Amino acid sequence: MVHQRKSEENARIGQKHHIEASWPGKQPEDQLDHYLLDSPQADVTHTDVWRVLRIQSEFVSGFGTMADTGPAIAVFGSARTDRNSPYYAMAERVGSRLAEEGITTITGGGPGAMEAANKGAAEKDGISVGLGIELPFETGLNASVNKGLNFRYFFVRKTMFVKYSQGFIVLPGGFGTLDELFEALTLVQTKKITSFPIVLVGSEYWGGLVEWMASTLVAEGTISPADMDLFTITDDPDEAVDLVLRAHQENQKVGNLAKGQ
Repeated sequence: MVHQRKSEENARIGQKHHIEASWPGKQPEDQLDHYLLDSPQADVTHTDVWRVLRIQSEFVSGFGTMADTGPAIAVFGSARTDRNSPYYAMAERVGSRLAEEGITTITGGGPGAMEAANKGAAEKDGISVGLGIELPFETGLNASVNKGLNFRYFFVRKTMFVKYSQGFIVLPGGFGTLDELFEALTLVQTKKITSFPIVLVGSEYWGGLVEWMASTLVAEGTISPADMDLFTITDDPDEAVDLVLRAHQENQKVGNLAKGQ
């Protein structure tokens, strides 16, 4: 399901449409992801074959909509972040800075930190992308999204985040944010994606996790000491943007050299 809006005014007008176009009151067993991942049903041979076509259509829709997005950074954070939280202000500043630099902001399209990043980008006339997901407790894309899609399959949505972003900025969040963070770290560690900066914002929030990674994962040999260099931590949203932009510029230089330019 694809939504596109061109301005803040259109975003406000379109908010009602977005809510109606989402899945209010959806029960977990009604989600397509649930059917796909649930234990095999008696008619699995037939239903899963046809489900491939639905998955294919989501990939086609996503690729088609995101193809002209341009340089982009994905911003992750909790849907539960309060508007009075300092992390909300940080996310909004990240979106503003990215827009000022001509970089697209991509979020999960929800409330909280995602809304803040989209808002910061939209208020600076930047491209503010929201990649929503069918969930029983979500109400649609936030009003600051001016280019958005709703997905039914998590793995299709994750592909769009990685494929069309040049890096991740990760604010405090819960399981969903951790899921995206560790998937990105795994993809970089295993060289599935390269030159992909990952910046964590909020040293107090992330400090315990990072300390545990160093004292337990590195100490036990389940990751290497060098893996701790796959991400950076900062408390400054401007520094977070500077770090990902610097990496993006370096990647462009390397690409130009490879092309002989």
